[in-house]
Amino acid sequence: MSHGLTHEAGALHAGLPGAPVWLERPDDVNAMLAHLWPQGVARGADGVVVAEGVPVDRLAADHGTPLYVVDEEDFRARARGFKEAFDAAFADLCGGVDVYYAAKAFTCGAVARWVAAEGLRYDGCTAGELAVALRAGTPGDDLLMHGNNKSVPEITSAVASGVGRIVLDSVDEIARVADAARAAGVVQGVMLRVTVGVEAHTHSYIATAHEDQKFGLSLAGGAAERAVAAVLERPELDLRGLHSHIGSQIFDVGGFEVAARRLLRLHAAVIADHGVAMPEIDLGGGFGIAYTTGQHPLHPRELAEGMAAVVASACRDLEIDVPRVSIEPGRAVAGPSTFTLYTVGTVKQVPLDVGMVRHYVAVDGGMSDNIRPALYDADYSATLASRTSSAPPVLARVVGKHCESGDVVVKDEYLPADTAPGDLLAVPGTGAYGYSMASRYNHVPRPAVVAVRSGASRVLVAGETLDDLLRHDMG
Repeated sequence: MSHGLTHEAGALHAGLPGAPVWLERPDDVNAMLAHLWPQGVARGADGVVVAEGVPVDRLAADHGTPLYVVDEEDFRARARGFKEAFDAAFADLCGGVDVYYAAKAFTCGAVARWVAAEGLRYDGCTAGELAVALRAGTPGDDLLMHGNNKSVPEITSAVASGVGRIVLDSVDEIARVADAARAAGVVQGVMLRVTVGVEAHTHSYIATAHEDQKFGLSLAGGAAERAVAAVLERPELDLRGLHSHIGSQIFDVGGFEVAARRLLRLHAAVIADHGVAMPEIDLGGGFGIAYTTGQHPLHPRELAEGMAAVVASACRDLEIDVPRVSIEPGRAVAGPSTFTLYTVGTVKQVPLDVGMVRHYVAVDGGMSDNIRPALYDADYSATLASRTSSAPPVLARVVGKHCESGDVVVKDEYLPADTAPGDLLAVPGTGAYGYSMASRYNHVPRPAVVAVRSGASRVLVAGETLDDLLRHDMG
């Protein structure tokens, strides 16, 4: 839904009392802002939202709701866009960039094949995420394995599968990976995750490079340097480089500048102290996307050029060659490419203490298909998808069907005053972490994931049934 320009400077520009400052009352409650939706999604002449030529009412009829709808071409174009932009920006520095797709955002066999076809590598953090890629035919050297607590069976399986790089997250993992490599008779490529002490401007639960958290080995106190020395003592390990990740939902390159300089300073110290020039460096990613009208992420080209300038400057100051750079765009590929389709079940009006009414619109999904509002206090947008309306916009809250007061899908949005049971609502930006964090809370089956392309839809992940829920109940 479009709300025009945002005015974060003050409440004078906001909409109704009770609405957040950034949420403007729309001039046209039926309009859709392009930067919130996949490129193939728009409202049709009859008022029904159409995804790659497929009307949402047909999607609901064919596949049911709730339903995750992936615009395949949008997904692939975003993946391709990051690869092309970063290759171009880093071409003269290190010959290009390795872009890793984050499986944790959303993965399935089709997605693993899409990212490989667009030139991306694949980043998983569990045996399950890697199994998806391996079954889809992803070459082992294109796989990177993260995780702060990899089990010995997971490590053994990863080494046996030929995973190109295992990111060591602790001192304990050094011996575990080396032992698995020795048993398999191979030299295993590894990277070392370094906590660089940079806190991204994001939610505290998803800021991952400040010192007081579970990931990586800290620069403070020399833990990272000692880990480098320990890795170099194991001939079964090939130390490919250092890795850093400063958070998620990041909208500028400022944090990357500090992180990259600290990481490259350690890279230079390894050359000076050990005579080893590690060939790679992974700067992570976590680039932000637009969930609401108040968010405007940078274009991949701007991110790439900004990060290239940072790396070039740091390496020049340190008088070292630029190592091969890797990045991990995270949600920026999957997130904007998908929306969730819901059916409205009930609508009620709740008086607020500011002298107005909030419309509570309850849909047939909720925190089981999108936990992020409850977990991170995340904001989303929504639009009436099955028709247009001439009714005035009213402040609404889209909620789920679960037995929790915190079961909120969209905290604040303007929807038509005549939104009613049976209407379809679409919530954009749900491709990252929607399905991958979905649960069976209240014994609600997980929805299907369908891809739309060229006027047709196909199921990527089948929706669950009640029989699926009961199949594992051995009582």
